[in-house]
Amino acid sequence: MRIRTAHFPAPKTLEDFNLDHLPSLRRDLLAHLAMSTFVAKAENVILLGPPGIGKTHLAIGLGIKAANAGYSVLFDTANNWIARLAAAHHAGQLEAELKKIRRYKLIIVDEVGYIPFDQDAANLFFQLVASRYEQGSIMVTSNLPFGRWGETFSDDVVAATMIDRLVHHAEVLTLTGDSFRTRQRRELLSKKNSDDR
Repeated sequence: MRIRTAHFPAPKTLEDFNLDHLPSLRRDLLAHLAMSTFVAKAENVILLGPPGIGKTHLAIGLGIKAANAGYSVLFDTANNWIARLAAAHHAGQLEAELKKIRRYKLIIVDEVGYIPFDQDAANLFFQLVASRYEQGSIMVTSNLPFGRWGETFSDDVVAATMIDRLVHHAEVLTLTGDSFRTRQRRELLSKKNSDDR
């Protein structure tokens, strides 16, 4: 039930994740996060790294672990979170919407930085982060290092304040490696070339 209401885009588990392709990820830290104790403490998890290395898969896998541990979880992309908050703001219901979101012990915000936010969107996102500060956990995935979040939020001060709140009680995982899709394409081409010989 909790997994269904979390709105994960696909059922991806940590057990299905090939850790060999991501040597930069500390297995002990992943095992610790999989116990979901960070949710009980209202701490955050930030997954940073280039596109295609498995940040969303890890976020969903950790979200499923949290749901199985009894925590309410809600997943969406950064753009969809902004659309939801903007609709509530225009209806004069922003506080009520933030309160409703606070009922979830863990929210997952996928793809921060893929599409830049205008100032209104950046302010709404800041309010989402601020409303959960020390109250509930946020998990964020982003293809941008923190130093470039000012570009996404069109304001270095807002970005710095948001980062400060997010990382105050957080595990920040900076992941490096090749894109899974690029690696798969290379492996298929290599196999095809050897078959053609």
